[in-house]
Amino acid sequence: MSKRVLCILVDGFEEIEAVTPIDLLRRAEVEVVIASLHGGVIQGRSGLRLEPDGSLDGLSSKDFDLLLIPGGPGVGELRRDGRAVQLARDFVERGKLVAAICAAPLILHDAGILGEHRFTAHFSTEEEISGALDQKVVEDGLIITSRGAGTALDFGLALVERLVGKDVAEEVAAAIMA
Repeated sequence: MSKRVLCILVDGFEEIEAVTPIDLLRRAEVEVVIASLHGGVIQGRSGLRLEPDGSLDGLSSKDFDLLLIPGGPGVGELRRDGRAVQLARDFVERGKLVAAICAAPLILHDAGILGEHRFTAHFSTEEEISGALDQKVVEDGLIITSRGAGTALDFGLALVERLVGKDVAEEVAAAIMA
């Protein structure tokens, strides 16, 4: 059975943090469902437009193995909306993986699931969440976090490894000459 990932995007998403992990996961034959808050085309912080598979309406953590939340200026809207926060909480309660990069660990903070976990995040989050490690990717239990756009490749490969194994991650890395 193929692994499934739910990726939440909103206007203002950081393109590299979304597209890179999505691409790597799909190369590893992981199904990635891209959902936006309200459906319809969404635009990244640098103008890249993506058409999601649909909206968050009706989607449930029970149907996926991992929740992927890219960062960027749109994280503020995700926090205000609240559905990403609830989904993150639901995933962890079901024993499923949650991955956040850049400012998106703020969603995990809002969900109350960072707790005593080791994590990393973009430096811009320091006023709200302290204790981020200075590492490209931090994995601690069900929580996988990364620093920002410059670490998206490492982050994506870490997600591939956690979902389908080290051998597949190494194959994908070799194929793209990482």
